[in-house]
Amino acid sequence: MRIVMSGASGFLGTRLADRLRQSGHDVTRLVRRPATGPGEVTWDPAQGRLDADALAGADAVINLSGANVGDHRWTAAYKRELRASRINTTETIARTLKQLPEADRPRALLQSSGVGWYGDTGEQPVTEEASAGTTFLADLCRVWEAAARPAEDAGVRVVLMRTAPAIDASGSLMKPLLLPFKLGAGARIGGGRQWMAWVSLADWLNAAEFLLEREDLAGPVNVVAPNPVRNADFTQALARELNRPALLAVPGPVLDLALGELAGEAQRSQRVLPGVLTNAGFAWAYPTITSALAAALGDGHATVR
Repeated sequence: MRIVMSGASGFLGTRLADRLRQSGHDVTRLVRRPATGPGEVTWDPAQGRLDADALAGADAVINLSGANVGDHRWTAAYKRELRASRINTTETIARTLKQLPEADRPRALLQSSGVGWYGDTGEQPVTEEASAGTTFLADLCRVWEAAARPAEDAGVRVVLMRTAPAIDASGSLMKPLLLPFKLGAGARIGGGRQWMAWVSLADWLNAAEFLLEREDLAGPVNVVAPNPVRNADFTQALARELNRPALLAVPGPVLDLALGELAGEAQRSQRVLPGVLTNAGFAWAYPTITSALAAALGDGHATVR
């Protein structure tokens, strides 16, 4: 396939672009700086500018753009950045796809979203049929996904990848945890009873390729492992993998003081299940948190097909 990708310099995007090239696909990256070669095209999503020729004739577009949710405290300014970095990019791509003649229009758009869509699910397991929650992230995901609608209206197969945090030693979930856990200061969050949705990096990459190839799949898809885990169990599993104790807990008020509004997301329960992928016959390489952590922290940065 010829694939155009935005967000290709991020954690997931870099690895997916490498995987797709290894699989023989031609990947063109959308970049905000001046392009440095034939594999790049400059665009300006903040101004809604994207040359339609960049997408014309491609087989698929993958949009992974968006500022990292956990990089900063959620000040009013950063919440605006979280929103703009997602909505502007998605609207620009979707509008450009709709403007293309049908013969030149890519057949598929893999659009990034997040399990934040569901808000706090408590003890209730949810699949793609569940409605959006009422949190800031839920509203962000709702508007983010809606921004892709012009592409869907134009007949493009739009897959909304509601992704959970990826398990990998260099990823945004694991990287800040490794040092305190190695020092024996690993801690559950609050009571630790809240459910965590997650996915191994290998399975996220496998799922992205799977969704590219399955022309019968469209709409929301939970890209999550089939076995969500409670925060306390995740904490103990990570400590065991590192051969360290994890006897501490971070009380909610302390987390609130340190992280502000972002702390609320860390304490929400998200028991999210991969209904669409399961029904489509997708096979997980690492279906349990124990196997995913062993792969991530051993020699397991390999991506299993």
